[in-house]
Amino acid sequence: MEILTGNELVSGATVYLDRNGAWVEDLQQVRLFSANETAARDEAIARTKATLRILSLEIENVTVRDGKIVPDRLRERIRATGSTTPVFDRQHLTEDDHVSI
Repeated sequence: MEILTGNELVSGATVYLDRNGAWVEDLQQVRLFSANETAARDEAIARTKATLRILSLEIENVTVRDGKIVPDRLRERIRATGSTTPVFDRQHLTEDDHVSI
């Protein structure tokens, strides 16, 4: 199984593509892509790239263990739990909001 993950441009938060096509912070809400859904996965990647809102877009392999989604790579498990960095709430902006730079 595969998932799509990246970082939100405005906040830098780790986000995951959910079942409804939205980008969320909760790994357990992700859309799982099976091996025969590569076309749907690639379409989701193309739509996301067109928005310019998600950076470092990646395909990650995951396993479902005891009903929980667990990334196969240690790097992604760390990103999902945030155990090596302080956890901050991300900015929740609408499309018309602005960020001072």
